Amino acid sequence: MHIGEIITADSANGSGIRVSVFVSGCTNRCKGCFQPETWDFEYGRPYTQEIEDGIMSELAKSYYDGLTILGGEPFEPSNQREIVRLIRRVRTELPDRNIWIYTGFSYDQDLIPGGCRYIECTDEILDSIDVLVDGRFILEQKSISLVFRGSENQRIIDMKQSREKGILVLSELMQKRAR
Repeated sequence: MHIGEIITADSANGSGIRVSVFVSGCTNRCKGCFQPETWDFEYGRPYTQEIEDGIMSELAKSYYDGLTILGGEPFEPSNQREIVRLIRRVRTELPDRNIWIYTGFSYDQDLIPGGCRYIECTDEILDSIDVLVDGRFILEQKSISLVFRGSENQRIIDMKQSREKGILVLSELMQKRAR
């Protein structure tokens, strides 16, 4: 896995103050993507223990609400195995931090057994995160009034509720608009 960028004290990619990690590699290649350089799986720098330690050290600061993982595409199979390790570490060392993931894939089609991005650790990732923003970015449905998503088709999913109830539960943030 490669990391394209790490943004600290970010408030654009999830609720509260966050550390946002942009992974590299994306086969979706959405028209109008705001980070097309991250489509390349080799973009940025290789993910190392030093980078992970830096993420954890930053995230441990008291003013952070959580971690956001986006890209590129976190659910590319080549990224999931490293992402699950990072999530395990956050859950162990900083259990009060929430975790958001953005994906261009669909939770209830692509990330289920038999789905095009389902591998052996997908369920563990989904069971361990708080919010999943799913769906391809569609330029024709772009709206700057949306909160935490770029196009009308994308969903903000409450993963704790969804996994607990066994049905897709949208977050209350779906109703919010930018001011």
